[in-house]
Amino acid sequence: MTTELFEYLLRLGDNSLVLGHRLSEWCGKSPILEEDIAISNTALDFIGQTQLWLGLAATVEGQGRSADDLAMLRDVWDFRNLLLVEQPNGNFGETIMRQYLFDAWHVLLLDGLTRSHHQEISAIAQKVVKEVRYHIERSRDLVIRLGDGTPVSHEKMQIALDRLWPYVGEMFDVDPVEHTLIEQGLIPDTSTLRAAFDAEVLKTFATATLTLPSSNFAHLGGKSGKRHSEHLGHLLTQMQWLQRAYPGATW
Repeated sequence: MTTELFEYLLRLGDNSLVLGHRLSEWCGKSPILEEDIAISNTALDFIGQTQLWLGLAATVEGQGRSADDLAMLRDVWDFRNLLLVEQPNGNFGETIMRQYLFDAWHVLLLDGLTRSHHQEISAIAQKVVKEVRYHIERSRDLVIRLGDGTPVSHEKMQIALDRLWPYVGEMFDVDPVEHTLIEQGLIPDTSTLRAAFDAEVLKTFATATLTLPSSNFAHLGGKSGKRHSEHLGHLLTQMQWLQRAYPGATW
C-alpha cells in the first residue's frame, strides 16, 4: 500500500504545484488590480497545499527526500498531475474556465478525503477544503459574469469551455492505484463524484448562458506517468530553473 499511497499523494501535490505555478504567471498581468491580487493569492494557496501533500508523500516514501526535492528535482515524466492543470493560461477567460472545472472537482474530492481513514490525509483535507470552497465561489462567479457578459466575453468563455471540456474525463478515472486505496478506505471513489460534478457545472453554465459541448469527447488523459503534453515540460523548465542551475542553493 505504501507505493500506491505515495503515488496518489504525488498526484494531489502535483496538481496543486502545477496549477499554482500556472496561476502565478498572471501576477502583474491580470485585467484589473483586484483580480491580480485574487489570482496571486489563489496561486499561493495552491503552493501551500503542495507543501502539505508532497511533504506527506516524502514521509510515506521514507527515502529522505523533502517536499522541495519532489517539487524541484523530478523530471517531467515523473509528474502525476491532471492534464487539465498544465494547460496554458491563454486569455483570462480560459484561465478562469480551467480554474472552475478544476475547482468543481477539487472541492468534491477534498470533501471525500476529509473522511479518509488515514489521519494525516483527513487532517490536510479538512484544512485545504476551506480554501477551495472559496476558490469555487470565485471561479463560478467569474464564469457566470463573463459568460453572461458582453458578446465578446461570452464568445471567449464558450471557446474556452469547448477547448477544456475534453480534459474533464481524466478526473473521474479510477485506476489500480486508486482501487487499492479505495478498498482501504483511504480515498473516495472519484467515479462516484461525477454526478455531483455534472449537476454543479450544468447549473453554472445555464446561468452563464454557455452550452456544454454536444459531442461526447473521449478524454485526453490517462493516469500514467507517460501521458503529459509538451506544456508541462516548458512549465518545469521555468519553475525548476534556479534549483537546477544552482543545486542546493540557499538564501
